[in-house]
Amino acid sequence: MSALLRLLPPTTEIWLWLQTLAIWLLARTLNLPTPLVHAAGLFIFLRVQAFEDSIGPSLCPLRLARRLVAWLRG
Repeated sequence: MSALLRLLPPTTEIWLWLQTLAIWLLARTLNLPTPLVHAAGLFIFLRVQAFEDSIGPSLCPLRLARRLVAWLRG
């Protein structure tokens, strides 16, 4: 069994290969160049992360609980 495990590629290599395959398949499905699909995915990820960072602090459970308690007492 250990000899078989030594022949298997590391998990990171498998993950990178699957990611490349997924981007390639999506690019072929949309009939777009692969770098454009990759760049668009990165752009969307960054926009969503910026949105979450801007609204995230206002949705903090502790802050919402304090505001609710203050509203109920006030």
